[in-house]
Amino acid sequence: MPAAVVEYKGWKEGYRCGYCASERGKVSAGMWAHSMTVQDYQDLIDRGWRRSGKYVYKPIMNQTCCPQYTIRCQALHFQTSKSHKKVLKKMLKFISKGDVSKGVSEEEPMDSHIEDVVTCDFAYKSESHASQSELTPLSVDHTERVEDEDKDAGETKEEVNAQQVESGSLQICAHKDTTVTGEPSHSAKIVHAPPKPGKGADLSKPPCRKAKDIRKERKLQKLLQNQTCTFEGSELQAGDQVFLLQNSKSKTNQPKTIEDFVFVSLPDDAQHKLEVRLVPVSFEDPQFKSSFNQSATLFAKYQMAIHKDTPSDCGENEFTRFLCNSPLEAENAPNGPECGYGSFHQQYWLDGKIIAVGVIDILPYCVSSVYLYYDPDYSFLSLGVYSALREIAFTRQLHEKAPDLCFYYMGFYIHSCPKMRYKGQYRPSDLLCPETYVWTPIEQCLPLLEHSKYCRFNQDVKAVDEGRIKELGRVRVLHKRTVMPYSVYKKRRKGPSDEANVQQYASLVGQTCSERMLLFRS
Repeated sequence: MPAAVVEYKGWKEGYRCGYCASERGKVSAGMWAHSMTVQDYQDLIDRGWRRSGKYVYKPIMNQTCCPQYTIRCQALHFQTSKSHKKVLKKMLKFISKGDVSKGVSEEEPMDSHIEDVVTCDFAYKSESHASQSELTPLSVDHTERVEDEDKDAGETKEEVNAQQVESGSLQICAHKDTTVTGEPSHSAKIVHAPPKPGKGADLSKPPCRKAKDIRKERKLQKLLQNQTCTFEGSELQAGDQVFLLQNSKSKTNQPKTIEDFVFVSLPDDAQHKLEVRLVPVSFEDPQFKSSFNQSATLFAKYQMAIHKDTPSDCGENEFTRFLCNSPLEAENAPNGPECGYGSFHQQYWLDGKIIAVGVIDILPYCVSSVYLYYDPDYSFLSLGVYSALREIAFTRQLHEKAPDLCFYYMGFYIHSCPKMRYKGQYRPSDLLCPETYVWTPIEQCLPLLEHSKYCRFNQDVKAVDEGRIKELGRVRVLHKRTVMPYSVYKKRRKGPSDEANVQQYASLVGQTCSERMLLFRS
């Protein structure tokens, strides 16, 4: 697997924010990724990075006007809310009966998963001028080679193992009864305090039951009072009575899962046909190539209607650069999903035409949502919410073949921007601590964010960033087509020192990625 090659562009300060409309409030760091492995990108988004095309950026959280916290949903434990069920039922009614809901949906306060990347300053994302030959390593300089470089593979597993311990559920299938992260185990004694008046059900008492079920049980108990009874002409023994009594009790209503709505059988006379196709982002793929023009046209229609772009702002070149160019190298692993890892377009075909496209990255531990665009004529279907729910269901489906893949990343959660809080409705979800890069349940984060837009979520004051840069000399550099540690490059470099720039880059990507990716130096 070829190593990732990146060009660090440094900090960009004082540019316009699309969330609060501040003209000079946004601060972020960025790099141009010529190529990147899926593991590198997984590790980067777990440190607060995010990509737009081949440009990978990270908000400087304690300085930017609207801090953007990476948010992930625990897909295996996801429970549909009442509003989510409304959207799923609305789609089912439309497909099966052709019903069109009246009015604009209240469930989609804004276009799902798109504001993050749209507001990023594209003028800043100037493409690299390095030639392809310069970016292709010819040799590795072993001079003054740092010891134990072969530890790379072992060290990269540390974050994986930490995440497995943290989630406590990576190997657990979605349909099994399991202990959810952060909840007490079944062996722990749980005491429910009586609620205050008007504050909900008393959990110390049995759950409410339907009067009809209670009447059925009483009737059966009367029949069983004499220990024996006649049932269809045969004597019913005491053991059978207990069995009958148990079965007469109404079973607890299991909440419906996304799959119950998404994979339901449709009537033969359904008014519409919806098909979801997963297409690799590659011009060598026949499906991607054949649907490119239709997809690009839909993108332009969406951008002009929703974001008021001009035709020149959303032409084929912009579409390709923004949503088709990806630095991720496609990869297939024995224990990975059948579709492999990499960048994909999830196309929603309604009656033979594309009405929406979800751009996603399939990574070792998650499905990461990149962007969504759809036909504005179908806004009544709440396609932003619907596609997010389908992507959560897709994550659960991939988990069956790839046990480590069990999270759904929704990009950034921005509490200081009310219209961006909708991502917190997909529960259970976690936010990434901007200082220690550990995941914290969103319920613990919200009270802190109410007091300050920038927060450290990890309440352990002694905790530090375990992945921080410790040895700058071990950063891998690509210079004149030769791979070398920064300690060697630093001695050979002519001109002013670039150590401050390299230190900044390494502190943001972390020690593991800095030793695995190649930092291009001209």
